[in-house]
Amino acid sequence: MKAIIKILYRIYQLLIALPLFALITIFTAITTIIFQHWRNSWWLHDIQAFWSRSFYYLLFLPVRVTGLENIDSHTSYVFVANHQSMADVFLIYGWLPVIFKWLMKAELRKVPFIGSGCKAAGHIFVKRGNTAAALQSLQEAERVLHDGVCTVIFPEGTRSENGQVGRFKRGALQIALDLKLPIVPISLSGCYEVMNRHEVFANYHPVHMHIGKPIDISTLAEENIPTAIEQLREAVIDGMDK
Repeated sequence: MKAIIKILYRIYQLLIALPLFALITIFTAITTIIFQHWRNSWWLHDIQAFWSRSFYYLLFLPVRVTGLENIDSHTSYVFVANHQSMADVFLIYGWLPVIFKWLMKAELRKVPFIGSGCKAAGHIFVKRGNTAAALQSLQEAERVLHDGVCTVIFPEGTRSENGQVGRFKRGALQIALDLKLPIVPISLSGCYEVMNRHEVFANYHPVHMHIGKPIDISTLAEENIPTAIEQLREAVIDGMDK
């Protein structure tokens, strides 16, 4: 019986959910491009958040969010999250109640509608493996992080192979340190089960996003950065399934 339900769920995804999500994606991208002058407005952010939420709505996936009381929507933060699958993006974009810019891999710029929409929204593309380009991207991030605008970074740099949290890179902590902004851990659970990097179809599974308490690193000394990165990783792990 479970096998039949799984097959029907995949047929539904292919024939109904995917075409509807594609239409919502096109509408959101065009709207963002036309109104990019207001890229930091709440009304445009709400349209983009609905696009993300529609991924979960169309697939009937249960979503639980905790820790919203830990953040202020008018304060700029550097958010860091574990990266389990593409479902992470839709969960954070849909339910994180702040205006933010992604630090995202440059390859996504080439995806039809999504790439042009993300560029119009002011998201920042990072060319991995190119130190000079990466530094320029980080400098661009630093220019926009003020007046309540935040950034969200996956410090692992890529999606998890097995659902476990990998090693964190330095970039997110460096941005927070340079701008003296609080850094906030986001812990994602269930997204790997929904759609890991080797899956084409989504699986039915509940997801959970826990927003941790802001961490003040404004006085962090250079020699303590490696320890702070590991502590940040542990904070993300501790919040999973909290």
